[in-house]
Amino acid sequence: MTISGTPSNDELRLAPVQTHHVRKPLNHDSAVKHVSGTATYIDDISEPVGTLHLAPGWARNVVRGRIRSLDLEPVRKAPGVIAVLTAKDIPGINDCSAALGDDPVLAETEILFYGQVLFLVIAETRDQARRAARLATLVSDPLTPIITAEDAVAADITVLPDYQFRRGSPETGMTAAENKLTGVFHIGGQEHFYLEGQIAMALPQEDGGVLVYSSTQHPTEVQHTVAKVLGVPDAAVTTEIRRMGGGFGGKESQANQWAALAALAATKTGRACKLRLDRDDDMIMTGKRHDFRVEWQAGYDGEGRIRAVDMNFLARCGYSADLSLGVNDRTMFHADSSYFYPDALIRSRRLRTDTCSNTAFRGFGGPQGMLSAERMIDAIAIKLGKDPLDVRKLNFYDASRNATPYGMPVEEHEVLHDLTGQLEASSQYWERREQIKEFNAVSPVLKKGLALTPVKFGISFTLKHLNQAGALVHLYTDGSVHLNHGGTEMGQGLYQKVAQVVADELGVTLDMVRITATNTSKVPNTGPTAASSGTDLNAMAARNAAVAIKSRLVAFLSEAHKCPADLIGFHNNQVRLADRVIPLKQAVKEAHLARIQLSHAGFYATPHITWDRDSASGRPFYYFAYGAACAEVTVDIMTGEMTVDRVDLLHDVGHSINPAIDIGQIEGGFVQGMGWLTTEELVWDEAGRLRTHAPSTYKIPAAADIPADFRVNLYESKGNPQETIYRSKAVGEPPVMLANSVFCAITDAIASLNPGVVPDLDAPATPEAIMKAVQAIRSGKGGAE
Repeated sequence: MTISGTPSNDELRLAPVQTHHVRKPLNHDSAVKHVSGTATYIDDISEPVGTLHLAPGWARNVVRGRIRSLDLEPVRKAPGVIAVLTAKDIPGINDCSAALGDDPVLAETEILFYGQVLFLVIAETRDQARRAARLATLVSDPLTPIITAEDAVAADITVLPDYQFRRGSPETGMTAAENKLTGVFHIGGQEHFYLEGQIAMALPQEDGGVLVYSSTQHPTEVQHTVAKVLGVPDAAVTTEIRRMGGGFGGKESQANQWAALAALAATKTGRACKLRLDRDDDMIMTGKRHDFRVEWQAGYDGEGRIRAVDMNFLARCGYSADLSLGVNDRTMFHADSSYFYPDALIRSRRLRTDTCSNTAFRGFGGPQGMLSAERMIDAIAIKLGKDPLDVRKLNFYDASRNATPYGMPVEEHEVLHDLTGQLEASSQYWERREQIKEFNAVSPVLKKGLALTPVKFGISFTLKHLNQAGALVHLYTDGSVHLNHGGTEMGQGLYQKVAQVVADELGVTLDMVRITATNTSKVPNTGPTAASSGTDLNAMAARNAAVAIKSRLVAFLSEAHKCPADLIGFHNNQVRLADRVIPLKQAVKEAHLARIQLSHAGFYATPHITWDRDSASGRPFYYFAYGAACAEVTVDIMTGEMTVDRVDLLHDVGHSINPAIDIGQIEGGFVQGMGWLTTEELVWDEAGRLRTHAPSTYKIPAAADIPADFRVNLYESKGNPQETIYRSKAVGEPPVMLANSVFCAITDAIASLNPGVVPDLDAPATPEAIMKAVQAIRSGKGGAE
């Protein structure tokens, strides 16, 4: 090899390092800062002298309509107002969409949904801007809004073409099946409710450039959007983000608009400008998890083995496409959950409605697909009088039935069986099942339910080009390390995991690794931190950079110190040269004096991704992550109130890079999923106005909702069979779907009221939804026939 050149792929595959930080339950890099209140978020950044504040102006009494006139003079004359901007002030393209050009930054001739931004107020203070934004006078011609999925179906209006997977002959399979069930299932959306709302601060730079601090999961997309709106090259825009106070998908594409408005104001005024949305405005203006109407049919035999399925997912996408292509595709990819369908037709309609544009949310459509599959399994079990766990296991993928409806093999089906079996035993499922039967038999008001559900979740972006990442690593002459990569930190511990990897590869202690903010001028053309791939991609790119630097250093030291390369090792800020040890900083200084490159831009692209959407064939995922959850609930059938009494979780993370962080992600993901399925209800009124737009009307899980008996364990994995970073597996999104067990347990409790009748329970299972299902089942009306 050449000492100063870039190592080949073979040279990057060095022998595994002895890990001293990886696989250790180390603190999150910002843990102390979080609890002490010293972590710097965008609103904490010191504002330059003369910083202006922005507020969006929107029509509070119009849901859908054509704009006849908009009088902004009272706004301009309000105290403290510097300027008011409209679409006419945009020098570039009036669009902040992720891809399709259908998301205006500021409305021009039409109001497309309740909360759409019409103008931007720039004022000396935030209070002045917000007060002025209410002074505009709008005259419009109202149009009848399309609000629900059913409205959109009747109008036959979509944001994207219909799409489907087909395997075998579902029509023949359905006809030949011994039994058939048909049902309609509604799945609600979910508000992201990140602690830090949407925020951006823009600082004008020389020659028309702009620096944007944006709370975004996708700095490169913010860069592209700002450049497009301003009409400047991408290179004139720099986006930076050190940490977010939560994202959950809500800042993957929807941070674009607020960053663009801040940058537009900064370039127009020549002053720093900051836009921080009010919580109510944030909830009204930004997209949610997609809600669905699911129409399903299943054909099965007398044992409960599925022969054929027909599933039609009708998604409310909102007024624009946003990320609805990928979200709905992933719903379809996960409509099998963990079950083999011999014949299958899985369809999707992406419906356009006059509501905020729904977007990415943790799981990215996968939870909706998996929950629908679990509803089918529960319905089959209830109709046959069998335990749902038996029916689940009967339909699991195995060695002879291991191809998904889209043709990808399920290569670790044995993990699914082993993990589920372990949880079945450790949770004492069958003993508790008997106890619950006895309890329900003598309890007229309180009914208990129990469910054990699996998780099989595909890891990778289904848009192939997103499966790449870059990292920049510098090794300084004092032995300290500068680490930068394209991933963003939203509390999930990505920065900490990547730092652990780099520390081990270079043999330094963690205090010698300087974690720096994600910045588009350091690592360009990044993908979003999403799809649970943040660690898989960025840690591998950073490792490749560290290995490249170490390779050069080893080659130099081997020659300079006449020591065989295989006898050179790095540990604890020292370098071992056969039988002697020197400080790392000494070795690095020697290399620097010899003009050895001690910096590297690492890169990684996920291999083996071959998905062809047009033919619906290939391999969309690098691997699957597995898990299982057992939940026990108590339902009050007089009030609809419900408590989660006990939860047992067992989750597969491969060889964990940081077990403490992974367990935290599993706990948090489960609770967030539980909130989606039990308490978090989005309500639009008949006019199309969102009514649940504040903590007073939208209920996320609180401390009292956490199960009192909450048991979480990591599955003792043999390691990811794919060549991921240290054989780990992703952990960001899969745990959300562990919460399906809670919904299925509620279904189980209600089903005890009338054996053989499937509860007509929609998600979320709020007290009102539970009471509706209880009243229906008592009258013999079920949710599947």
